[in-house]
Amino acid sequence: MLERAPDGARRRFRRRILLAAAIPVLWVAGLPASGVDSKPLRVGSSGDYAPFSVASAEAGGALRGFDVALARAYAEDRNRPLELVRFRWPRLLADLEAGRFEVAMSGVTVRPDRSVAGRFSVPVAETGAVVLARGTDRWRGLDDLDRSRVRIGVNAGGHLERVARIRFSRATLIAIPDNAAVRRAFAEGRVDAVVTDTAEAPAWEGDASDFVRLGPFTRDRKAFLVRADAGELAADLDGWILERERDGTLARLRREHLGAAGQPLATPLAALLAAVDERLSLMPIVAVAKRRSGIPLEVPDREAIVLDRATTAALAAAHRADLRPPSSLDIRSFFQAQMEAAKQVQRRAVKDADYEPEPPLPDLDRDLRPALLRIGERIARLSILLPANLEPAQVRAAAEDALRVPYLPNASRRAIANAVVELSRSASATGPPED
Repeated sequence: MLERAPDGARRRFRRRILLAAAIPVLWVAGLPASGVDSKPLRVGSSGDYAPFSVASAEAGGALRGFDVALARAYAEDRNRPLELVRFRWPRLLADLEAGRFEVAMSGVTVRPDRSVAGRFSVPVAETGAVVLARGTDRWRGLDDLDRSRVRIGVNAGGHLERVARIRFSRATLIAIPDNAAVRRAFAEGRVDAVVTDTAEAPAWEGDASDFVRLGPFTRDRKAFLVRADAGELAADLDGWILERERDGTLARLRREHLGAAGQPLATPLAALLAAVDERLSLMPIVAVAKRRSGIPLEVPDREAIVLDRATTAALAAAHRADLRPPSSLDIRSFFQAQMEAAKQVQRRAVKDADYEPEPPLPDLDRDLRPALLRIGERIARLSILLPANLEPAQVRAAAEDALRVPYLPNASRRAIANAVVELSRSASATGPPED
């Protein structure tokens, strides 16, 4: 007969088992079990963005790459046939809304207009925009390229075209509607420079011998973009990504396709802070939308409702996972810290005479508030997965790195980090639910 462990030891052991096992399955109630849903998984992939998605000439045009490998692994784990649907970058959001595919997995950069259109997953990679410029002696820095006589090639319709137009507003920017054609233009000397990124640049650098790499001048998260109405798929993908980070699959695929594993991005802490940053990135747009609609930046009654809903969502996520949540007070304080940070960002954005969101301006009620709620759902789910007793210095350093939104005061960044620390301590103190 086995000896029965003391109650405290049993609870600690059970909590470890729950935390290890709960990540892939806690996200939503009622998800089909693996093997039940046999519908094809339709994944949008560009086929022109190495190393995330590229059509292989050696394999008859079959797609390969980091995101393609993840799409195949996810479909296999869920016993769903995989259908890869090619898209062109200028049509990404239109094709997603039209239902050509359920999720885009193609090195999609997290940015506010896409957050408004769909649901981003937990980030899986990071890159930075760089310039490859012909002639090692012509350029001392990025500012040398920002001149009308300089021809800069970039893929039309993607994230890099947007950042190139912002950074090189005086240069002659040539938007080429095929990423492979951008590479050829650089190799053949038809442009002085091209904008690419740290993941793609190594493949392009072999096309020229006399060039310089400048940058990176951005830091961009890559994630999967799910249809706005596919909440269950988005939640299941998040849980699957967290598990693949935990078991080393993501690190292995990053080394294989991106050249280095890098820092893990899909840990509960990193994913939570990335989600908070994504939500805050919408706040400058929210501020302008409020101002144009004649709505004050602060609406206490609505703030109270949002705070109550966020706290309830976190508690419900813990209940679904069979985890005892942090205290309601600490959960509420965490969301309160985000709310105060959001107001600070809004105030600073409307005071900036040079800030103007890219048109068209999303509608506050139809577009922005639903997007904020979708991101808030992910924040609530992640907030109850934090490891116990995180080191305060670790959390503050992570927040300093991850919370990148413009207009965010350092005091707000520290307040969010401190609230995360308290959540972690509260999780340690409460333990799992009683038998």
